[in-house]
Amino acid sequence: MENFTPFLSLAGGLVLGISATLLFAGGRIAGISGIIGGLVPPSDPEKKWRLLFLLGLIGGAALYPIIGGDISYISLNPYGFADQLHFAALIVGGLLVGIGTQVGGGCTSGHGVCGIGRLSVRSIAATLTFMAVAGIVVFIIRTVVGG
Repeated sequence: MENFTPFLSLAGGLVLGISATLLFAGGRIAGISGIIGGLVPPSDPEKKWRLLFLLGLIGGAALYPIIGGDISYISLNPYGFADQLHFAALIVGGLLVGIGTQVGGGCTSGHGVCGIGRLSVRSIAATLTFMAVAGIVVFIIRTVVGG
């Protein structure tokens, strides 16, 4: 827990919650898979806000180190995979996430941030499932794989 920052985490959570609330007040859900999925149809009238949301998401992450945020602890290859295996794992992982968002009717941000706020039983069940699987994966990686 060497990088534990409770106040920054609280501030980030508040900004995220306020943003999701404002978007929801406009009749939209701040689920990333739905926002990106809505960019695919070329005639989508809501394409502009979706692009701006996505640019803000990427731009905020890009801006963080520029304004002094520490990213030295981030590793692009945390388990030491060979480059080819690492690249394959990223592709397989991305495909599994895409399939999971289709099967689960949304992603962690849509269910966890927005769905729980609306007291959606489906979103609560989905978020509990995400968290349980994440815990199992961490356990397997740390004990079985040895990461």
